[in-house]
This record gives sequence, structure tokens and C-alpha cells, in this order.
Amino acid sequence: MLLNVKNLRKDYYRDQQTFSAVNNVSFSMKKNDFICIMGKSGSGKTTLLNMIAGLLTPTQGKITVNETNLFELNDQQVSAFRNQHIGYIPQGSSLLPNLTALDNIRLPFYLTKRSNNNSLSYAQSLLKKAKISYLQDAYPANMSGGEMRRVAILRALICRPQIIIADEPTSDLDDESSADIMQLLTEINQQGTALLIVTHDNDVASYSQTILKMSAGKFID
Repeated sequence: MLLNVKNLRKDYYRDQQTFSAVNNVSFSMKKNDFICIMGKSGSGKTTLLNMIAGLLTPTQGKITVNETNLFELNDQQVSAFRNQHIGYIPQGSSLLPNLTALDNIRLPFYLTKRSNNNSLSYAQSLLKKAKISYLQDAYPANMSGGEMRRVAILRALICRPQIIIADEPTSDLDDESSADIMQLLTEINQQGTALLIVTHDNDVASYSQTILKMSAGKFID
């Protein structure tokens, strides 16, 4: 099993009371799976993704990726593991303003030591597939919100991760651009990379194999 989430819970404290943003969630994914999680704002979707990506520590539960328990690793080990195995696409703008699109995409490749030290041709091929080769030498200040979103998605693909975790990956895109990105992600999935996506968009969810609905921190029927 590529990903196994077991009895996952994340508690927060507010006004001397405890509430669970994620409440006893369990599910698993194989390497070819494509799952979309849908639900209203505040239902716990982003908190769940951040824990699966190793960015947030759960109050309770276990997350294993390739049989590795993320929370038995220290911060440095989690970061290295995420870089090698997980492609994470957060909400909002996350590009470095002083790097071109090409260098933003290539950056994660150089954060850990690799046997192949050349990411240039793959980064250029991703730009071509996403139909934004013209942005290769552009800086974020000269990109639209949708263009920055597409570059961020390609950055998550550069290390050829086993699973892509994406939080509203098409939220800033028009219908045509959204379709282009979903076709690219679907192609990556068909080549063996698992996809776990949070979305409010029924069109995006229609690309997936499985839709999980979340409410008040739990999966519902």
C-alpha cells in the first residue's frame, strides 16, 4: 500500500474548549489511485492534506507512505522524505519571486542529493505539456495568478514523486487552463503516480476514480 492513514485526528483548542478539525479519519491509496476529497470550507480538508504531507503533526493516528511512518522521523528527515516521495501543491501563490519559472520548477530537485543532477530537460518538457513554455524565463511578478498556479503544479512534479497531494490545484484557473492541468495530472496518474486532490470543483472531481466527501472533520457517505 502506498499511503495508509489510520485513525487520524487533529485537535485545536479555542476558548478553553477542544474541537477536532480532523476526527478519526482512515483510508488508504495504491500507487495508481486518484482520489478527490470534497467538502465545504472548514470541513477539515486542508488540515488532513497538511498532515499527510508531513507538514502538520496529528494529535492521534498514523500515516505511512511506503511503509514509512512519517511521525517517527525528525523534521529534517520528514522534509527529505517529502522531497523524494511526495509532490505537494498548496493553495495560493508559493513561487519564489527572484527565480524564473524554469528555476522555480527545478528548485526541489536540488534540495536533496540525486544520482542524476540534470533536471533541465524534464522541466522544459513539463512546461511544454502544460502549454506554458513561453513562461520559461519569466519571473512571478510578470505572471498571472493562473500562470503562477501552473508553474507551482509543475514544480511538484519535477522530482517524479510517487504521490501528488494538491489543495485546490485549479482554483485560479479558467476552464480551459483547468482542463489542461487536469489532463496533465491524469497523464501523470496513468504513468503510476497517485493523486490526492482537495477540490470544490465538480469538473475536477470528475477526473478522479474515487470521491470522498468530508464534513466536520469526518468522511461521510
